[in-house]
Amino acid sequence: MNRRDFFRFAGAGTATAFLPDCLDGADRKPNGTTSLPKPTPPQLAWQQAEVGLVYHYDLHVFDGRRYSQGANRKNSITDIDMFNPRGYNTDQWIEAAVAMGARFAIITASHETGFRLWQSDVNPYSMKALKWRNGRGDVVADFISSCHKYKIKPGVYFGARWNSHLGVLDFKVQPHAKLTQNEYNKLIEREVEEICSRYGELFEIWFDGGILAPELGGPDVLPIFTKHQPNCLFYHSRQRSDARWGGSESGAVGYPCWATMPFEGSRGHTDHNLLRHGDPDGKYWSPAMADAPLRNHEWFWEPDDEHKLYSAGSLVDMYYKSVGRNATLILGAVPDDRGLIPDPDFNRMAEFGRDIRRRFSRPVAKTTGMGMTVELELGTPAGFDHVVIAEDIARGERVREYEVDALTAGNEWRKVCEGTSIGHKRIQNFDPVEAARVRIRITKSTDVPIIREFAAYDIA
Repeated sequence: MNRRDFFRFAGAGTATAFLPDCLDGADRKPNGTTSLPKPTPPQLAWQQAEVGLVYHYDLHVFDGRRYSQGANRKNSITDIDMFNPRGYNTDQWIEAAVAMGARFAIITASHETGFRLWQSDVNPYSMKALKWRNGRGDVVADFISSCHKYKIKPGVYFGARWNSHLGVLDFKVQPHAKLTQNEYNKLIEREVEEICSRYGELFEIWFDGGILAPELGGPDVLPIFTKHQPNCLFYHSRQRSDARWGGSESGAVGYPCWATMPFEGSRGHTDHNLLRHGDPDGKYWSPAMADAPLRNHEWFWEPDDEHKLYSAGSLVDMYYKSVGRNATLILGAVPDDRGLIPDPDFNRMAEFGRDIRRRFSRPVAKTTGMGMTVELELGTPAGFDHVVIAEDIARGERVREYEVDALTAGNEWRKVCEGTSIGHKRIQNFDPVEAARVRIRITKSTDVPIIREFAAYDIA
């Protein structure tokens, strides 16, 4: 065997990787085609974060009525002084994120009512108009400050598609509105400037339902974003979409789930099958987001609805079907009318976080490797029932098919699982097996496979 075809890596175990002669360089494709799509630094950071939270907060949390999306998009709320959270504490919100193991958190700076949760200089329908804190409150600023305090990456969710106060439905200013489409577009641009320029570096800006591109009659926000937030994830518009919705609000994506798509921006995002699975031959990097509220199916707090909380087991299942399938999981948290995360919600988030840490904090053994076969030496025979596999996605998704084998008693290799896409992370579970060695064999790839992590876990 040629020396260049043999690599040995030391880790918690030992990996041996074998490369066929046609794949003798990590940057050379066997068929001589162009380079694979690769993530930008913000996309890579977003996938590496794996789990985040979005906190939905708006005026109707205080109105004493059941949330109705249809009514909320059409009926303006005039009594804004109902906003009066007497126990308000954004540190407590972010403490819940820490307990859950989230690495980033997003605040709904504006939603369908059109009310702005920051000190806007261009929109009077904002916190400046409140009696609460004498008009000097700023939920966005407090939220981001708490994120920094607890080392959670902050993001902002911005609504422009609906605005009941200004009479905007599905991006369009309605005939009864008191402003024109051009005036609304300019207002959105100035508000995005405020968000992007006032609060330091952001991790993600999430436009609710997208943002209409200027060629379709919408505001021109992308130049503002790129000027002030070069290291931030942009989600999403026809011009640009750094990530894609995973096709449902179930906290799960399909399998396989590739991080590439056949087009830039959000074109074609009504094809739910494409959203759930991606396109292995896609030319553009656009990883999947799997989102779900912690309460089924409530994105905003409602009193006496704690029974709608997903069980910790259901949340773990979402984790397996999102993070474990190469997607980023974003769960919805619901601050209440006191300005706090309700205790049952906080406790469930902590329970979920403990369970994930229990499962995946101590591998039986792990290693890295490069090539068509990566082998993990466990030392003495050990039991395990999970493997975690991760590619070095900074170099692109290269694996197309693989099998995992365990060397069991009798010195025979036994296949324990197989799959197609790996990407940032693939988690697979199977019936417990005892073995001294385990290997991953790449049976199909587009370039030299680079396995950033190959680990065995005993979770049973």
